[in-house]
Amino acid sequence: MRLYRGCFLPVLLIVFLNACSPSTEELLDAGAESLMAGEYDKAKELFQRAAESSPEEPRAYNGLGVAYFEKQEFENAIDAFDKSIQLDSANYKPFFNRGNAKFELKRFKEAVADYNIANALDAGVVDIYYNRGLALLGMEQYEDALFDFELATEGNPQSAPAHFNKAKAHLGNNDPISAISALNEVIAIDKRNAAAFYLLGVTEMSALGKRDEGCTNLKMAMSLGYTAAKEWIDDFCEE
Repeated sequence: MRLYRGCFLPVLLIVFLNACSPSTEELLDAGAESLMAGEYDKAKELFQRAAESSPEEPRAYNGLGVAYFEKQEFENAIDAFDKSIQLDSANYKPFFNRGNAKFELKRFKEAVADYNIANALDAGVVDIYYNRGLALLGMEQYEDALFDFELATEGNPQSAPAHFNKAKAHLGNNDPISAISALNEVIAIDKRNAAAFYLLGVTEMSALGKRDEGCTNLKMAMSLGYTAAKEWIDDFCEE
């Protein structure tokens, strides 16, 4: 009986400790669930615990970086993504995520460099083309941005934001006809896209002199809540 009790108590203790100490995988899964639920402080705590439990686990630092990113703590996010990349430089996700953090800080050139690496690691991720296009748009590199938005719309033809930003790249490239075509694509996908109606109306009036068409679209934008259209309507559309 003594031997039995002597063996039984440590087993109970082990079970108790395991119940109180979730595995790294469990912490990672719980962190991901917290991110999905918008519980970013909780997610940050869980990923920090996962990193402490397994300091060589790159997913813990990538998840921690995402939690920081969602809290708009972009410098902290970059530090976490740096650590994830140091541990696993073959995964596109921390490069992509670090690029997003740098984009938010308007460090567009650095963001593009990260997106380039992410793209080289996985050329099939459509979001890389879209986000890199936004960074290039921020750098006023309209030709390169247009190339990325073309790839983004090919990969996801129903993406209204991709078509909208393609229109902006066309306008930056002094091509209002192509911009109007892209904006019409946006409206075909999302008939309540006020920003698209506004930009379409402004482009028709200012670039092509189409007052009636432009006013119709500006009034539609206004009816959808795009208040910036009012100034154009007051100046050019009222009799």
